Amino acid sequence: MSDQNKYKRYTVTSALPYANGPIHIGHLAGVYVPADIYVRFLRMNNADVIFIGGSDEHGVPITIKALQQGVTPQDIVDRYHGIIKKSFEDFGISFDIYSRTSNKIHHETASAFFRKMYDAGQFIEKVSQQYYDEATGQFLADRYITGTCPVCGYDKAYGDQCEKCGSSLNATDLIHPKSVLSGNQPVLKDTRHWFLPLDQYEPWLREWILEGHKDDWKSNVYGQCKSWIDQGLQPRAVTRDLDWGVKVPVEGAVGKVLYVWFDAPIGYISATRELTPDWEKYWKDGETKLVHFIGKDNIVFHCIIFPAMLKGEGTYILPDNVPANEFLNLEGEKISTSRNWAVWLHEYLEDFPDKQDVLRYVLTSAAPETKDNDFTWKDFQARNNSELVAILGNFVNRTIVLTHKYFEGKVPEPAEFSGPDMVTMDEMKLFPDRIATSLHNYRFREGLAEMMNLARLGNKYLTENEPWKQYPNNPGRVATILNISLQICAELTIVGEPFLPFSMKKVRQILNLPSFKWKDATRLDWLKPGHQLYQPELLFDKIDDGAIDAQIRKLQKTKESNEISQPKVPVKPGKDAVQYEDFAKMDIRCGTILEAEKVPRTDKLLKLKIDTGLDQRTVVSGIAGFFKPEELPGKRVCILVNLVPRKLKGIDSQGMILMAENPDGTLYFITPDEGTVNGADVK
Repeated sequence: MSDQNKYKRYTVTSALPYANGPIHIGHLAGVYVPADIYVRFLRMNNADVIFIGGSDEHGVPITIKALQQGVTPQDIVDRYHGIIKKSFEDFGISFDIYSRTSNKIHHETASAFFRKMYDAGQFIEKVSQQYYDEATGQFLADRYITGTCPVCGYDKAYGDQCEKCGSSLNATDLIHPKSVLSGNQPVLKDTRHWFLPLDQYEPWLREWILEGHKDDWKSNVYGQCKSWIDQGLQPRAVTRDLDWGVKVPVEGAVGKVLYVWFDAPIGYISATRELTPDWEKYWKDGETKLVHFIGKDNIVFHCIIFPAMLKGEGTYILPDNVPANEFLNLEGEKISTSRNWAVWLHEYLEDFPDKQDVLRYVLTSAAPETKDNDFTWKDFQARNNSELVAILGNFVNRTIVLTHKYFEGKVPEPAEFSGPDMVTMDEMKLFPDRIATSLHNYRFREGLAEMMNLARLGNKYLTENEPWKQYPNNPGRVATILNISLQICAELTIVGEPFLPFSMKKVRQILNLPSFKWKDATRLDWLKPGHQLYQPELLFDKIDDGAIDAQIRKLQKTKESNEISQPKVPVKPGKDAVQYEDFAKMDIRCGTILEAEKVPRTDKLLKLKIDTGLDQRTVVSGIAGFFKPEELPGKRVCILVNLVPRKLKGIDSQGMILMAENPDGTLYFITPDEGTVNGADVK
């Protein structure tokens, strides 16, 4: 392994899912499947590795759901923690521990972490005004307040975000605010909180991230961090006025808890304490590699805020890498828990029992590693039928069936190797290192594709040599062909194990082989002549149209239900016809956003740096109400490049991004398909 000389052990964490709903395929594709692939690969290399997971059980959404259902927050987290934990177990996510932040050991760990920083003077104490519900005698956290969004006019926006247009808000931004608890209009009242002074960590973060991780962190992670740091970091509150969570361990902090984004990442540490008494070597030894698997919405917390906390506490290691993925959409639309627009893991396992590896394969094939990607049921069916069944499963099954037919299920003694045989065996030896390189660099789609290329190599070799035709006249030649094909099957059980653990276990059982380590993958003698195989079994079976149509109908019913609940907004009327020559004057190119930052003293403007393929230029765009600047680096766009430059707020804007505006006023990028290059001409 490439890290063995540098690291003695690995601590791998996966984002703690919020215990207010089940797990869906977006969670799996973004975090848990890639993390599991990586950990299984490390274990096959004899690495000392722990894989940490758990439920995030604090925060306002949980208390609101409890309020809505007339139960306690503990009832909510108990219910969903159980569902989530069982789903992960049934799906084969191989955590060493799956803990929860409501555990006593977590409260103790988070409290001690805060107290050490507090005693060292690491926080700023400030009194500020916050909304207060006089009817209930309670300060209101952001999600306890609703009102009209000042950006799009949606009348059910929360105090931290409008879920209709996506704008980030402060509770005081809302028009006609009201308390979720009583329905009354809240009043502003002084309250005391503690803040983490991120601005004081900015020089260190700039050096650690922008200089130290420029070449090894993914571009989407690095770009979002750079955008945050370049805008200037501000102190962030680490406490909240709530009664559900880790109590603030300071005298006089009655009715205050640690803010969930502060206590949740400490959950990785408390889970490790729960797992092993030797927990400190996984968190405080510089020879340990710390890797966080997260989605892009958690980048700022894991790359800026949590490292600042670790730095401030003073005894912990920092993350070596944070391979965050982008978002997975479903049938062309953003996955939404509130709209039930999702494929839920526990429901998938009920509808497709024993097909864990099919979903792992499809989600890895379509992993949103560099940009948002899309899951469709038709693609799920096609990848299963045309790849898993027709390539991988077909090769393994044909090889074992023919071995039973011609050699009584015993590995045949190879005769003389031909030139094509030697070429095939030489090529076999290249795959383990290729796949290992991909996995070390968190390129899981690439690694999976190489694994399937090994299966394609086997299929091609078997098809071209046609042992079924050669056996009557040349059984010795067939013995050689099947011996090599069986060795490819054995190699597949090793390099395929991180991706398809259930299927590769079945192949090993059929081949009558034990589990191997990764170093064994380049051997060509796993199966000795005379070794007895078991009877063949199909690894995968075809998924018929009926099963897929049922899933599509389920989504369609969800869509229809959502449409009924949403008022119709009329589409804008069409504009007057223009001549083609007028359209042809526009020079529209595909490009990529490199940097994004808010224009000072404006609410709507973002300053963007865009690679147009022709050059890198600045564009000022009025989209700040819909997109956060830290989310935009790496986003593909279409840009009008021959628009006459215009000065906006003192900045020369050299073009215009093409956007789609829905009837309700929400904006979306016109995104080029994968394969287009910067500078491609849009016609």
